[in-house]
Amino acid sequence: MVRTPADNARSAFDALERLYSDADEAVRRLAAIHGARLACRPGCGQCCVDGMTVFAIEAANISRRHAPLLSGAEPHAAGACAFLDEVGRCRIYDDRPYVCRTQGLPLRWTEERGDGAVVELRDICPLNDGGIPVEELPSGECWTIGPFEERLALADIAFGGGRRVPLRSLFGTRKSGEE
Repeated sequence: MVRTPADNARSAFDALERLYSDADEAVRRLAAIHGARLACRPGCGQCCVDGMTVFAIEAANISRRHAPLLSGAEPHAAGACAFLDEVGRCRIYDDRPYVCRTQGLPLRWTEERGDGAVVELRDICPLNDGGIPVEELPSGECWTIGPFEERLALADIAFGGGRRVPLRSLFGTRKSGEE
């Protein structure tokens, strides 16, 4: 059976939905562990910065699920994420990109240094930095950067993406004089 581009897109969107579901489950587990230190709440928006880009599959997912918003509403003012509303809440929360789903958690990743040594690095939002220093947390209590990002990249490849899309660019532009 020959797969059509529509079949490939559907399969890629299904993979994206599974990734989001799996990520949300893992985030809930970590949020339960770190609940006392997490200051993230609706309307915080400290990590909702302007200039954020996402994989093409995520941009297409937002476009297909939020067409009326993208064609009929204005983006948030420059300086913050285009998808925030007037009180700082996300207008696409259920369909927010992967990066937005993991913000605020203690993060861990590895990097190879110039001498070939591999080191683990960690970070956390300054608003969530109270409690045990992030460097002292067990590795299982941190979000490990890498595995989910690989799955996202593979879904994007299956979709035919391969480029990053600025979130702000998803909003339709009105021609001068239109209301």
